Amino acid sequence: MKIVCIGGGPAGLYFALLMKKQDPRHDISVVERNKPYDTFGWGVVFSDQTLGNLQQADAPTAGKILDAFSHWDDIEINIDGHKLRSGGHGFCGIGRKRLLNILQERCEELGVKLVFETDVQDDTQYADADLIIASDGLNSRIRTKYAETFVPDIDTRRCRFVWLGTHKLFDAFTFAFEKTEWGWFQAHAYKFDADTSTFIVETPEEVWRAAGLDRMEKEESIEFCERLFAKYLDGHRLMSNASHLRGSAQWIRFPRVVCQRWVHHNGRTPVVLMGDAAHTAHFSIGSGTKLALEDAIELARCIRNKPGELNDALQAYEAVRSVDVLRIQNAARNSTEWFENVDRYASLPPAQFAYSLLTRSQRISHENLRLRDKAYVEAYEDWMAVKAGVQRHPEKMPIPPMFTPFTLRGTTLKNRVVVSPMAQYSCVDGVPGDYHLTHLGARAMGGAGMVMVEMTCVSPDARITPGCPGLWSDGQRDAWKRIVDFVHSNSDAKIALQLGHAGAKGSTRVAWEGIDQPLEDGNWPLISASPQQYIDGVSQWSRAMTRADMDRVRDDFVAATHRAVEAGFDWLELHCAHGYLLSSFISPLTNQRTDEYGGSLENRLRFPLEVFHAVRAAWPGHLPMSVRISAHDWVEGGITPDDAVAIARAFKAAGADMIDCSSGQVSKQEKPVFGRMFQTPFSDRVRNEAGIATIAVGAISEADHVNSIIAAGRADLCAVARPHLANPAWTLMEAARIGYLDLAWPKQYRSAKVQLERNLERERAAASQAAGLSPLAQANRALGV
Repeated sequence: MKIVCIGGGPAGLYFALLMKKQDPRHDISVVERNKPYDTFGWGVVFSDQTLGNLQQADAPTAGKILDAFSHWDDIEINIDGHKLRSGGHGFCGIGRKRLLNILQERCEELGVKLVFETDVQDDTQYADADLIIASDGLNSRIRTKYAETFVPDIDTRRCRFVWLGTHKLFDAFTFAFEKTEWGWFQAHAYKFDADTSTFIVETPEEVWRAAGLDRMEKEESIEFCERLFAKYLDGHRLMSNASHLRGSAQWIRFPRVVCQRWVHHNGRTPVVLMGDAAHTAHFSIGSGTKLALEDAIELARCIRNKPGELNDALQAYEAVRSVDVLRIQNAARNSTEWFENVDRYASLPPAQFAYSLLTRSQRISHENLRLRDKAYVEAYEDWMAVKAGVQRHPEKMPIPPMFTPFTLRGTTLKNRVVVSPMAQYSCVDGVPGDYHLTHLGARAMGGAGMVMVEMTCVSPDARITPGCPGLWSDGQRDAWKRIVDFVHSNSDAKIALQLGHAGAKGSTRVAWEGIDQPLEDGNWPLISASPQQYIDGVSQWSRAMTRADMDRVRDDFVAATHRAVEAGFDWLELHCAHGYLLSSFISPLTNQRTDEYGGSLENRLRFPLEVFHAVRAAWPGHLPMSVRISAHDWVEGGITPDDAVAIARAFKAAGADMIDCSSGQVSKQEKPVFGRMFQTPFSDRVRNEAGIATIAVGAISEADHVNSIIAAGRADLCAVARPHLANPAWTLMEAARIGYLDLAWPKQYRSAKVQLERNLERERAAASQAAGLSPLAQANRALGV
């Protein structure tokens, strides 16, 4: 096979040597525009697990790379005069030039032709090749030429950064944060050889411009960085090796590259993207070179496994790598956004700021971090517990973050787990009966700090379905009081009421008879901010509310609130999400009014805030009140996370204690991006930008998720829905699963507690013994690598 690799970076070189090793008969050339053994850049970073992949692919190359590596385990974080360290992370640094030299030498040893100082303008000059690899980097000409096939999506990120070097040798992967009069700057620094470290300085575009760096010559901007980070450099200078760049051009914005397809059939010769030409991952997770090398490994493997079937091999390569890369890019996006918004987290206590940084990508969770550095995590758990007002017994294990108490106003929850409000559609005339007593009572006894009842409607026409609960009558109040009294008598959980009005999404069938479908008969009139049909051509039309309607609905909410007080609820939540009545005012997708209740966000919030004020006045001052919002409509022109912060600030100013951060369900045109903990970033933003406590919801399914979210300051409570449907005692089970023995069980169930904990301990011991892995290897296995 004749193969031409256009671009002599890690991807092209490594693929060339792997293919030549695989079959020495292959005619392989690598064409590079730079001079022999010439490159730009400083050090690159690998994790320990990347070395394992390289060892399996080509041991001689891996051996030389390993000999050239600088290795370290610690991450050090410096902010506001505090220095915090975590170990067990297993990083390796190597100079980019040294890495390329090793790959070039191995290529020459195997007989790969290296062609330097040749700038390929047109790939068709290699039409006689069997395969062309486009490994021509970030600004790939070939990707641009065949853009209709590859469909690249290039997102230029918010921060400016400059890639520098220094002879100060850092003994850990070091992050340093410095606040200036213009905003935050951060440095990423790590040693990559015996006498040199990489030193990347990064800051948001607006801060970069405000500091005047856009007007400085290169030497001036380097001196600026030296002054700013002088206390970390110990008198050492910063250096640039980008001699080809002038002035502010050395400061760039990171382009995130995603391609829909990676293979183009150029007549007889397929052209395949590899490395930065196909994808990029932000330097803050150190995966760009790793991805390039793994592209090469996978393509070589696919060709070996499908001899004589090149097109099938290329399809298999694209299928496997596109998924693997997307996983890394999702983590890189989370990491990128964290560094773009340092000011969001800078007000966290330094210990929590550091934990937030360590877990920013969501690939490292609480338990994964424990595998890496148990002492660090246990000390942090002790710090969190003291912060929450409790302290562990010296002979007991630390208290996991999810099991620390939480207090708002005069109410203290025993832990941070909430049973989400989940519609059960099982009431008759709005009256909760034995089903709700059993359903809510079981979950209250299942270990959660609070159980929240499903959206309870303030009038008959406020219901979603005929099976929804209400609180517009004294009979409903008394039925709820029976349930509340049971929860209080048989558990130490609190019980919350979520009050709402379905608006245009009302008068539908119960879920198992056709969710969101209108009733076959017996429909009731619907109201909303503006005339609306939730499902085009299917749903009933609602009419726009008049001022008289607003007065009636506000008073219905107040009357229901008084009954909630009489029923003995501990907590009240106002439902302003998911396209229901109050949400229909907030979202521009559903509010087309031209009066004082439409137009600007301030106007659209006017009626929901009016209801909130009235309800807050009727709800006892010593009891908490939260508001559920849709923090993202997932539709262009709808509510965005930026809007969510503004909405939260408005409710906070009105007296809200907490924001319950959900999203979507406002429009059937929505295109949400699902994934584990996919709505937690909304809670993170609201909590740390609006400065109000939050509840995180959405695909939170295990203790590790809850602990990670709470510990990082991304939320104060976590609402868990479907896992609690599957297992009413989910919280008790998760405590036992992670080995936390100090969560109290109902006295009737205590015999099961001991047996469960014993069984799970045996399973953990057996799994650990069978694996026979080091803590770092276990951590990497937990990450799926």
